[in-house]
Amino acid sequence: MGTLRFEQVVDDCRACADTSRVQRPRPRPRVLLALGAIVFCVGWAIAAYVLLRTQVPSGLDLPDLDESEFFTSEQVAEAERYDRISRLNWIFSSAALLISLAVYARWGHHFTRESAAGRIGTGMLLAMLGFAIVWLVQLPFGIAQLWWDRRHDVAQLDYFTWLVANWVDLASEFVFVSFAILVVMSIAGWLKDRWWILGAPVFVLLALLAAFSATSLSFGAEPLDDRRLEADVLALSTTLGVSEIPVRVEQVDTTNAANAFAGGLGPSRRVVLWNTLLDGRFGDGEVRVVLAHEFAHHAENHIWKGVAWYTLLALPGAYLIARLTRRRGGMREARAVPLALLIFVALNLLAQPIDNLISRRYEAEADWIALQATREPEAARALFQSFADTALQDPTPPGWAFVWLDAHPTLLQRVAMAEAWEARFGR
Repeated sequence: MGTLRFEQVVDDCRACADTSRVQRPRPRPRVLLALGAIVFCVGWAIAAYVLLRTQVPSGLDLPDLDESEFFTSEQVAEAERYDRISRLNWIFSSAALLISLAVYARWGHHFTRESAAGRIGTGMLLAMLGFAIVWLVQLPFGIAQLWWDRRHDVAQLDYFTWLVANWVDLASEFVFVSFAILVVMSIAGWLKDRWWILGAPVFVLLALLAAFSATSLSFGAEPLDDRRLEADVLALSTTLGVSEIPVRVEQVDTTNAANAFAGGLGPSRRVVLWNTLLDGRFGDGEVRVVLAHEFAHHAENHIWKGVAWYTLLALPGAYLIARLTRRRGGMREARAVPLALLIFVALNLLAQPIDNLISRRYEAEADWIALQATREPEAARALFQSFADTALQDPTPPGWAFVWLDAHPTLLQRVAMAEAWEARFGR
């Protein structure tokens, strides 16, 4: 009996020793995930702060201007009437899009039972069907907007040409989405719900490719054929340190509106002017302001910064899609594709105010740099005032429309910046 008691004591001591080793504190997965989330959020906030910084003076106060001093009542009334219907069309179009995709997300997965195309092939077929639904739902709203634009001489495009162009746009979007589905479902077959870790970087690479090739879509763009304008281009580009970037003129016959844009990355960088900007309606000073504005986008690397913002938004966006599609088996399952399309479109709509806020900051910076380069505030004012006529822009849109739809400061804000620059530096 005594021996048995001694052995029992030894066993109890060993058990206590083993228990003490097991109970040593170890990092828990949830703690690690929480720490990782905190690090990500802090890094995201720092990156966003750096990207939002611009050359516009932090203490710059725009004057509180009276709209009637710079725009006639007829201009304002016509622009408000045009924009009011366009905004309503956008609201109904967006609602119809979300409703149709919600219905498709609810019942679309049933089509997987009739497909023999395999997991990824079926997913791509469901994406194709989803885009067909989107096109059919959006078609009447697109035709209505074209009719409204033609009525106000904003567009000169006939309905057949518009339909063909719409098909081309749809085809390019479908190729992008099909490739995205292929990539996501392939990665999800390996990493399951963690596909977003590799999927988001793939989307960023696609965004880089799109940014690099953006100017190649300007078919028929030709070199400048105006010596006086060429001299302005050389002077402004040299001042802003982008003299290696060529300027091209695109022949546009579908609208009377004037426009210009900066695009491309590295060797593909271009500034493209629409021929409608050079048809005599705008003075030389106004054209110089436009040129300086577009060169400023390149000088301040706004296109690269746009890709950086896409990266910041793509990571949490891909994570949310991965989380929310779990109810359908995650993105490794074809039946999750209809739900993923709905989530993707909804996230894009929710992110639109953020995209617009970022864009407005960069556009305001480009306006400020253009004023610094040209030192022609009166030309800038005349340019912004003319947009109320040529593009029927509302000088002071409603707050909700400004937040959701406007990627530029309002016309009155842009005039106010010219006033603020002149008050600080003079002519």
